[in-house]
Amino acid sequence: MSVEWYDMIAKRNGGYKSDAIYTVEGNSGEYAFEERLIEMLPNFQSVLDAGCGHGEFTLKMSRYAKSLTGFDNSAELLKIANSILEERTDVDNVDFVWISTKKDSPFEENQFDFIYTRRGPTSILNHRPILKPGGFIFGIHSTEQERVTNRLNDNGFVDITFEVFDEAYKCFPNEREFTKYLSSMHGRPDYTLPENQAELNRLIEENTFDGQLKFKEWRYIWSARNPE
Repeated sequence: MSVEWYDMIAKRNGGYKSDAIYTVEGNSGEYAFEERLIEMLPNFQSVLDAGCGHGEFTLKMSRYAKSLTGFDNSAELLKIANSILEERTDVDNVDFVWISTKKDSPFEENQFDFIYTRRGPTSILNHRPILKPGGFIFGIHSTEQERVTNRLNDNGFVDITFEVFDEAYKCFPNEREFTKYLSSMHGRPDYTLPENQAELNRLIEENTFDGQLKFKEWRYIWSARNPE
């Protein structure tokens, strides 16, 4: 996804987020990822959030981490993250930095002993030297499973695991909330605009089951370790 799209989302939505109202049915990969991450964070000294977006999730996880750095390649998203951080006088273990993992990393070799990415850039896997020997990397994504697999193998990670979550549904009370949610998704257009009405109607029809608007949540959680 282009940096321009993320910058646009930051300006339009106030961050990479949505205020759409919905409930979740079934075993959600997003919930499982967060629960496992909370359990893992206290075990590490220096943690990297790869693709932190507007920083809301990073700050939520900061209460469980000793030291947490979030990075993103969208300057607009990081403006929001740093603005939120300035208001959080109770947080002193977080910093946000702008980088692109498609270029050389500014981080030092062996700087982190744990990296996580919540639907962030898979190119972080090309920067294994910033992870200490024996360190862990942990992620959740909704696309690019083959690319993640190849990058983990090509970069020499070991103890690689994958787990697919494909039984959860996001359930929306009406078309308005469904439209708001779709418009916040990766690479999707703004479905509130008249020119996208035909596509929106098709998606509404495809995702209506027994009168209920439901959108399937497909995620996979992966983990790996840097060799000793």
